[in-house]
Amino acid sequence: MEIPIVFDHARWMREAFCQAEKAFESNEIPVGAVIVRDGQIIGRGYNQREQLLDPTAHAEMIAITAAANTLGDWRLNECTLYVTKEPCSMCSGAIVNARIGMVIFGCYDDEKGCCGSLYNMCTDSRLGKPIPVKGGIMEDQCLSILQEFFQKKRRII
Repeated sequence: MEIPIVFDHARWMREAFCQAEKAFESNEIPVGAVIVRDGQIIGRGYNQREQLLDPTAHAEMIAITAAANTLGDWRLNECTLYVTKEPCSMCSGAIVNARIGMVIFGCYDDEKGCCGSLYNMCTDSRLGKPIPVKGGIMEDQCLSILQEFFQKKRRII
């Protein structure tokens, strides 16, 4: 099945943003993700590194695992990942390995982003079929929650 050309990116990014708010409330870096297939969310995740004491517990990784479990298949080629912050190298590698069909993210990460800022792992054809990537969806809101989180952290220290 081909990925539809028309998407309601803001609708699904709002769902990812709700996951980021859960991370914020849990004192985790507020990044959230959802994976959508055929107009349904099949995986959700938010950062849980502190909670799970797991450096791999990024929102994208948790959402990918949830989606694979929902489908009973690790191949997510007909799915779209929505995430509030540009994925890092680890998450981008998982996206490529899961063969996700498209990645949509909120704010850019100039320091660690690997979907266009620092590097674009998802579109590197040496790693397989290039994955379309689009950033800047709800960018202001996605950046704002991160800034608020880190300002709050600085006040506590």
